[in-house]
Amino acid sequence: MVMHEAAPPKQPKIALSLADASTDVHRAATDLHHLNIGPGEALEAEWVAAGLELPDLAAMRHYRIGRVRAQMELMGYDGALLMDPMNIRYATDSTNMQIWVMHNAARYCWVGADGSCIVWEFNECQFLSGHNPAVTETRPARGSTYFLAGPRWAEQANKFADEIIDVVTQHAGKNARIAVDQCHPIGYQRFAQAGIDVGNGVEMMELARVIKSPEEIRAMKCAVHACQTTMDEMHAAMQPGMTERDVWSILHAGNIRRAGEWIETQILASGPRTNPWMQEASSRVLEPGDLLAYDTDLVGAYGMMVDISRTWLVGDGTPTAAQASTHAMAVEQIDRNTELLRPGTTLRQLTFDAWSPPWDDFRRYCCQFHGVGQCDEYPEIYWPEQWEDWGYDGVLEAGMVLTVESFVGPRIGGEGVKLENQVLVTEEGPELLTDLAIGLV
Repeated sequence: MVMHEAAPPKQPKIALSLADASTDVHRAATDLHHLNIGPGEALEAEWVAAGLELPDLAAMRHYRIGRVRAQMELMGYDGALLMDPMNIRYATDSTNMQIWVMHNAARYCWVGADGSCIVWEFNECQFLSGHNPAVTETRPARGSTYFLAGPRWAEQANKFADEIIDVVTQHAGKNARIAVDQCHPIGYQRFAQAGIDVGNGVEMMELARVIKSPEEIRAMKCAVHACQTTMDEMHAAMQPGMTERDVWSILHAGNIRRAGEWIETQILASGPRTNPWMQEASSRVLEPGDLLAYDTDLVGAYGMMVDISRTWLVGDGTPTAAQASTHAMAVEQIDRNTELLRPGTTLRQLTFDAWSPPWDDFRRYCCQFHGVGQCDEYPEIYWPEQWEDWGYDGVLEAGMVLTVESFVGPRIGGEGVKLENQVLVTEEGPELLTDLAIGLV
């Protein structure tokens, strides 16, 4: 490969100023911005009627970028380069093709300790950050994936690095220490050559995101209500003769209709496919008396994740003794382990004090608890025998949200049961956020 020669510093390419933009662009950035339009009056009225408080989004944005800068200061960083769309959303509350940019690095942002916040946006989309005053500047992004740049990927990657180095120098000085959550190899190489010390931005952002503000909890409760309303629709529609995908599609439709964003997985199984767990929705036709189990794994309203699981009986029959016994063990696991989620409890205590049916007799889920916010988040609590390889300690604090997991699958055969609830850690004890009935019927 030809060695790149650093170009002289250039003036930054400032994106269009909204003050100078055309009327249609200005409206797209303000009045017609999808985050400003919000979930809509009908859905908001539904939440208020259910006794929920709507979140103050301006306050939530202020809290989040404050958390990023506080964690940055705590870890000794002068700024952060963020390319993971979940981290960009957290820091700037701006979105654009979230799933697409997870595998096409076509937008990224800089958050400086000096108060700067720059978003590099996909082609002519700089207006998408116009709703958030925390964003001080927007610029056109330079993607260097092979899809976007083809054989010129290295050239584009070096131009990307030139601009980022200029920004770091301007806002953090020479020999700065920055956090980077992900980047292409040329970026890392060029940053090192420029004397920039790069640290783990994934760690920094996970720790920043772990404590939820009251506004984030309000947003999450609205997302939970929307999700559980859709789950009620799934349950009402589910009947023998439908395929697993027929049932799963109801969750997708309801999530989008109720201001949700996407679903991370397709984990839904019925009858003999429920054990072992982790099988994705298929064309299998539901039969009377089957168990149907699923995991929502959805990013819902306000970009908040709702990650819960339920197992239902298909048809109007009565659960068999085996089905009822397996389900009862899963319920016991959820109930007993929820009580452990209190401030001051250590992650080691969660690992070793949580209860589950005997592993020799029953298959289980991959973890016992995990954090949740915009998606699955830190921490993840593994099993006691995994402690040496995977375990790490820490302490639960008020404002953390975790899911409590259970899968019980008899090793001798038969159907399995998947249950999961989402719980807020409070000074008064665990607060159940997901209260949809947990029974089989």
